[in-house]
Amino acid sequence: MSPGKLEGKVAVVTGASRGIGRAVATLLASEGAAVAGCARQMSNGHFVDDVDPAQSARHLVAACDVRLREEVSRFRDLVLARLGAPDILVNNAGIVARASIETLPEETWDDVLATNLKSMFLMIQAFLPALRGRGRGRIINMGSIAGRRGTPLLGAYCAAKHGVVGLTRALAEELRPDGIVVNAICPGSVDTAMLTLGLPGAKPDMTPTEVARVALFLAADAPAAMTGQCLDVFG
Repeated sequence: MSPGKLEGKVAVVTGASRGIGRAVATLLASEGAAVAGCARQMSNGHFVDDVDPAQSARHLVAACDVRLREEVSRFRDLVLARLGAPDILVNNAGIVARASIETLPEETWDDVLATNLKSMFLMIQAFLPALRGRGRGRIINMGSIAGRRGTPLLGAYCAAKHGVVGLTRALAEELRPDGIVVNAICPGSVDTAMLTLGLPGAKPDMTPTEVARVALFLAADAPAAMTGQCLDVFG
């Protein structure tokens, strides 16, 4: 069997218990990466359930609330101790809330922004010294079509995902001298529980695995000169 595209690499994936995050973690693991996956709740299934049982011991699964600095720091320390410095960081954790701006509770606004955007800031800040120590790295931020367009009743989610695009572009320039590539994926409707919650009745255009293949391209095949890009995965 030929080695995978990511053999010898270490990848960190947030929101790895379901949907796109689980698919990304599973695919990166299948390509040879040692994957550290986290989510707020990891007790109800996660990506390790989907990989070759003979390889499961090389991966790491942990509960982590990526909205909280202390939990992110604890997760980082665990990853560094068990797997070493990562080569790939996939910021995927996210939630959606459907409500008009007029009725949206402030605490829900804060939660959506913290989970979808602040978490990326915290994860990048936590793992950046290790990435810099390697002199290379790939950061992949999960955006959305909602970061490109406006959607009624998804004001907080759209604001967060537009923020992901801006953060990605700014970090790409900031980290270019360090050899760290930063890109984002902006999928359209994906067959996940979040789509059902955010857009009831919407028909998905793709599966989580199809989005994961885009993440694999950015992690393994995209040229290092390709940075600051936000790949629209919709038409």
